Order: sequence, then C-alpha cells, then structure tokens
Amino acid sequence: MLGSWVGWTVVGVVMPPRCGFRRGEGQARNPPPGRGVQTAGMLAIGEFSRLTHLSVRTLRRYHDADLLVPATVDDATGYRYYSADQIPTAQVIHRLRELDVPLPDVRRILRSSDPGTRSALVADHLRRLESELDRTRAAVVSLRRLLQPEPAPVHVELRAVAATSVAAVEEDVELDDVLSWYSGAMAELDAALTEPTGAPGGLYDNSLFEGGQGHVLVYRPTAQPPRRGRVHPVTLPAVELAVATHVGGHDDIDVTYGQVGAWLVANALAVAGPIRETYLIGPRDTADPSAWRTEIGWPVFRVAVR
Repeated sequence: MLGSWVGWTVVGVVMPPRCGFRRGEGQARNPPPGRGVQTAGMLAIGEFSRLTHLSVRTLRRYHDADLLVPATVDDATGYRYYSADQIPTAQVIHRLRELDVPLPDVRRILRSSDPGTRSALVADHLRRLESELDRTRAAVVSLRRLLQPEPAPVHVELRAVAATSVAAVEEDVELDDVLSWYSGAMAELDAALTEPTGAPGGLYDNSLFEGGQGHVLVYRPTAQPPRRGRVHPVTLPAVELAVATHVGGHDDIDVTYGQVGAWLVANALAVAGPIRETYLIGPRDTADPSAWRTEIGWPVFRVAVR
C-alpha cells in the first residue's frame, strides 16, 4: 500500500505570510475574493476539505504548522485557496497521520526531494510501530498471567554457589540502555573466549532497579579469563542464592521476580547483594522465546524472627 505514494514528489507551493480567517471560512462554496486575488481554478478551503477528507480545522492547523500551506491567501478576507496540484500532498499527509507519524516527521518527508530518504523515514516509523505493538502484546500476556485465578507457583530453591572464575565486562549503565549494552558486552566476551566453561550470566546492582542506573557485570565462566578490550578476569565470590527459573521471554520476567520476592518474605530471607541472572537458554541459542530459560538468583541471608 505504501508503495503507491512513497515515491511521490512533493509539488512546490507558494509560501504566503500567515493570515487569520473569517468566521465561517470553508462553509461558503465560493467565498468572495479580495481585491487583486486571483482565484480562478482555485479551490476554497471547504471544497479542498471535501476532496481530501481533511477537515477545515485540520487544514488550518496544517497551514499554521507550515505543513500544507494554501496556494494563496486573500489578505483582505483571510480566506485560504488551494490548487488541484496540492491534492496529492494532502492525501500523503492524510495517510501518514493515519499511521501516527508525528508532524515534524511528516514535514521532513514532504520536504525531502530524495525518494530513498522519504522511504527510509517511513520505514523507521513503521519499525517503531511494530516495536510498540510487540511491547503491547507482551504486556497483555504478562497481565493475563497476573490475572489468573491461581497463578502457577514458581519453584524456588536455596543454592550454595562456590567462588567462580569468569571473564567479565562491567560498567555503570542506565536501565533503559541495559539491553543494548548487554548485547555489545556479550559480543565482546564471545569474541574473546575460545573455551567457556558454563552458561553466560549477569550481576545487576539493586540501584539499577531502584534508581534507574547501576553497575552491571556480564560474564562467561572460563578457566583462564583473558584480558582483551573491556574483557577482564573477575572472581565472583561464593554466595548463597535463592534460585528460580523463569520460563519464556523476558517481557514478563518481572512477574517471576515478584514471586521469588514473595517466597523470600515467606521464608524470612532478605536480599544481600546484586541479583544474578544465568542465561541457560536464551536468544543466542534459539529464536523461540518459549524455549528460553533464565535462572534468577537472589543473594540472601536469614532474618532472625522473634
């Protein structure tokens, strides 16, 4: 559908100064022109509205935004007149706005003379729409899980983990940037290691979740951690963890986190350090999210109950 208009070339228009409008503009079929204004072959705003399915109010707003400027404006009456050549422009704007393209992006598309640039701008917006749709679908799945009358219980176990030698990349990261940062860091680890000895994982400081920024360390276990670029050796300390396995994609992993937290409270345990995640099966292993398995490990200590 987009191919029918993305390659369209915007017709140049005269850019008159902005003017006000009289009450009732667009309601009269042929409003009287002021002196010196040539309106032969022009369309009054009401006629143009009916031809393009853009309301008179919308056309006035697009004029004020320098998005669709009338071919001429009567300086005596303030009436706007459009040319037939502007109909395709209006139709393109109408389609773009139906796709929720922001007005600044619509303006950029219209003013670009390069078909490739216009197509790229539209494609970028469509990718954003698809991403938003994916997030909406994921939120619906998570909500349905939460609203189940009896949610499936999460199995939690206490596990003593010995000190572990790993190759790591670490940095203070904004919460919104964690996924992209993780992808880059893990790519460096994969390139630096020839013989990893276990599944990849990450340590996430509490401040990352509480304040939106915190220290993140991703790692691969290996007997001889190298030093290369950001990759360096780290020894993860021995720790006791409350461990649960999240099944599936990560969009609703917070639900599993919440269930583990409830288990900790019920068993008089408290979180004692950064959360550990171990990616037993993930997107690097299979494109099927239903097959993903992520272990969530909360470092804990027992709380004395009086």
